[in-house]
Amino acid sequence: MRILHFSDVHIGVESYSQIDPDTGLSTRLLDFLATFDEVVNYAIETRVDLVLFCGDAYKSRDPNQTHQREFAKRIARLSSENIPCFLVVGNHDMPYITSRATALEIFRTLDVPNIHSADSAMTYRVETASGPVQIVAMPWIRRSSFLAREDTRGMTPEEVNDVIQRVLSDLIRARAEELDPGLPALFAGHITIGQAKTSSEVSMMLGNDHILLKSDVALPQFDYVALGHIHRHQILGNLPHVVYSGSLERIDFGEENDEKGFCVIDLDLNQPRGLRLRDFEFRTVAARPFLTIPVEIKIGDADPTATVIQTIERHHVDGSIVRIDITLPGELEGLLRDSEIRNALDNAQYVASISRHVIEETRTRLGGAYTKTLEPREALKRYLENRKLPKDRFKVLMKEAENLMEEVEDA
Repeated sequence: MRILHFSDVHIGVESYSQIDPDTGLSTRLLDFLATFDEVVNYAIETRVDLVLFCGDAYKSRDPNQTHQREFAKRIARLSSENIPCFLVVGNHDMPYITSRATALEIFRTLDVPNIHSADSAMTYRVETASGPVQIVAMPWIRRSSFLAREDTRGMTPEEVNDVIQRVLSDLIRARAEELDPGLPALFAGHITIGQAKTSSEVSMMLGNDHILLKSDVALPQFDYVALGHIHRHQILGNLPHVVYSGSLERIDFGEENDEKGFCVIDLDLNQPRGLRLRDFEFRTVAARPFLTIPVEIKIGDADPTATVIQTIERHHVDGSIVRIDITLPGELEGLLRDSEIRNALDNAQYVASISRHVIEETRTRLGGAYTKTLEPREALKRYLENRKLPKDRFKVLMKEAENLMEEVEDA
């Protein structure tokens, strides 16, 4: 049985974007849809048995019609190819008001073939081309449902989180113990595991996270634990594999160095529980590159603009979202020519910023080294040495000073 696991599509993130002239859509929206297409195309071309989506289809809890249409088009492709797709509701898929429908509920309402949505913590049985699979689902849990309970009244947020962790842990264990050991079993959750490493998705989280331990989900009854919510792909453990697939696109520069993609799992149904995982693979997608280029301008640089451009040329900026961080002495700031720097970035997809970090000049003091008996030449020499000038510039200044002193002495 072959399973594809992905999460955190976040359609609707449109920072660092322009309007595409051909479609009228945000260029960043097109980026997010392109990596989503890679997932769908792979699932169809390789005929996976199940697509497992672990939450956060959208950026907004109230996605607009265009975003909903684009997500639904791709899910409909899987449905038309008779590939079952299991959708776990994430925190960004839930409306602010409890009584409103989740963003993924429409698929169940319309009874779309082969599409299953999970907005309740329960066990689901999904039929695939290779046979049935059991899925213990843990969608995002609202804190408000716990805050309304009698036993949590007057508790601090931290104490409420402890209650949530205990209740969810007990619930997961109870569901796991009910599983049929003769059938493959998965856990699929949109949750935070305490041992997970985060990148910039901290800014994407809405409200305070309740945190589970790896031991709460790494139960021997599961053949694979599929997670969403944390944007960085990572494997937290084996036996069973506990995996965050990560998001498909970079949200901002905090994810600049993160690989983006999805997971493919092969289960051997002839093996007993605990030994079914035959193969695991993380497949990268062509996510939009983010690139930070630091530039340090040193004192005495005759052409800081040329130095910046030369630094840019040493990086592959084509098609990237770029920011330039320039550190330079205050006396050289006026020599930067922004138009030329921007021209050097013409092939970038988007220039996020050209930042200047100006180092204000501080007065160089000789301290105890300077006395009334110190010769002018020696005083100047020590002053220039403290300035840590380039050797060639130091020699030129000393030579010019010597000539001036000789003229004064000869006068």
